[in-house]
Amino acid sequence: MAADPVLWVYVTAADAAEARRLGRALVEERLAACANLLPGHTAIYRWEGELREETEAALVLKTTGSHFEALRARIRAMHSYSLPSILALPAAAGDAEFMDWVRAEVRPG
Repeated sequence: MAADPVLWVYVTAADAAEARRLGRALVEERLAACANLLPGHTAIYRWEGELREETEAALVLKTTGSHFEALRARIRAMHSYSLPSILALPAAAGDAEFMDWVRAEVRPG
């Protein structure tokens, strides 16, 4: 049986405080093994027909494929945005011990 795939989940937040709040909760709840905060970047995007440019923060979360839907739902429930950016990217390869650690840190699927 194949191992549960490890995912990187990229999430933007309104600011560093929100990113920290999300990251801490998701790791405490064992939906993510780790959260890396990337504060202070600029987002340029179109929303509701208007071009916008705002400062945001981002999170890179490590989780597994079997936990993604629960993680996504929890982010949506906690997030200040009506439509948060939540993008899952597969970890095609990586250090086997690290990937096993990610799998062990999220709660059983």
